Amino acid sequence: MKNLHNALQLKQLHILKQLGYNYTDTVPSELEADSMDLPNTMAKLLDATQACHLCELSKSRQKTVFGEGNENADILFVGEGPGATEDSTGRPFVGRSGEVLTKMIENVLHIPRSQVYIANIVKCRPPDNRTPTESEAHTCRPFLQKQIALIKPRIIVTLGATAYRYLTNDDSPISRVRGTIIQGDGHKIIPTFHPSYLLRNPSAKKEVLSDLLKVKELL
Repeated sequence: MKNLHNALQLKQLHILKQLGYNYTDTVPSELEADSMDLPNTMAKLLDATQACHLCELSKSRQKTVFGEGNENADILFVGEGPGATEDSTGRPFVGRSGEVLTKMIENVLHIPRSQVYIANIVKCRPPDNRTPTESEAHTCRPFLQKQIALIKPRIIVTLGATAYRYLTNDDSPISRVRGTIIQGDGHKIIPTFHPSYLLRNPSAKKEVLSDLLKVKELL
């Protein structure tokens, strides 16, 4: 199992470093992740997430941000990682970006936010809201993959380049791939800009509107 295997390797290396050993950066292995190693209910998966200390992000977090919404949702929104407000509340997308996302859902898709599910690539806040490292993203990804397996969404909307990259293993710029419909394993993936990008670039709202209208058509 690819990602938890990597995480355990990293944890062992950190212990060795504390004992005085030196080591170089590791590259995530190509072992396949086995979702059967994680709990088969959302409640127990939440407990496993809250007990996780497999990467450095767990040392600085206030709360894990597991995700929230309808556990049988047709649409799953996936962002990058929690910000300061999310870290303090334990809820995803509740700051300024969350206000934008809520408007995207309710004003364009015309469904309550509570009827979709919202999660992130990593469950703990990266310091200073930096982009999650490759090791952090790969360590945390099994939790998201298990959430996807349990929710069984018809559509996954990836918010921003990081979420798109770690769900598709594609490094293409988000400006190039946004709005495309990608066939996943039992679901479709539609990438679009992150709400925080819209706060900095309001002119991009028309592109996101176009992307969400495709989501609406698929429903």
